[in-house]
Amino acid sequence: MDTVIGFAAHLRVYQPLAAFSDADRARWGAYAEAEDAPSRPVLMAREHEIALAAAISMPPRIDFDVAEQAYVRHVDGLTYVCPWRLQVRAWEALLEFRSRVPDELADAFVPASSAVAAERLYDDWVAAHPDDPSPIMTSTWQVPIPWFLLFEPEERRLVLGERTTAGAAQKTGLDRALVYLTAMSRARRRSAKARGVVRRTLGEGFALEALEETGRWLEQFHPHSLVELDYGGLVHLVDDEALEADASVSEVAGAIEALARGDAESATDLYEQVAGRWRSMGALEHAN
Repeated sequence: MDTVIGFAAHLRVYQPLAAFSDADRARWGAYAEAEDAPSRPVLMAREHEIALAAAISMPPRIDFDVAEQAYVRHVDGLTYVCPWRLQVRAWEALLEFRSRVPDELADAFVPASSAVAAERLYDDWVAAHPDDPSPIMTSTWQVPIPWFLLFEPEERRLVLGERTTAGAAQKTGLDRALVYLTAMSRARRRSAKARGVVRRTLGEGFALEALEETGRWLEQFHPHSLVELDYGGLVHLVDDEALEADASVSEVAGAIEALARGDAESATDLYEQVAGRWRSMGALEHAN
């Protein structure tokens, strides 16, 4: 059976082993060094398969009886780990979904009794893990504009592998990918700079709220962490030329720089250039 590609982008935080408790440090250290530790594309495919199987169940399941796994990076002799927290993220996604649609519609997807049970389990988990935030944010069909501001163009890694809608990546481990990686200190500094410019020039509003939400999320993690923007399955929606030419990071940074120097016209043009491109991508969700 072929694997269906998940058309979603991900913002991940990889924390150094020192950020974890003694027990988790030993656990993740052994996991990261294991010969059978799954690669990023394999783990992404596995994550999507589990979520898809739960979603198409009747009624949809929101409980995942699977072992916790993690994305792993080895940089400059250090090991960084991003637990996938699949169950926790499923609870969070359900709660966010129900907050955005009428109860009648929400209940048609997941029975109210199941949703109430999930909320109770999530509250219990948060109470038991107050200092353990979910290290992965996911966005379907497009990349949120604030995510681009955390990176610089030089931090990009592009792999122009085969464009597909099936599961070839998980079989070979050689995937089509566009990924940015930076140090947490740089991500926080860029986020703070953007918030300052937007607050000074545009004031309160949706743009500032979105930037502040991302900034608050970053502050929850170890200061020596790594931050990764992964275009995920979105790289299969465009051809090689478009993917190679994607300059969203530099264009959003340019919009902030234009705002800072009082050039509102240039800032608007650059912002609309990026936003329009990603609106077109998002519109594919509703295409046949």
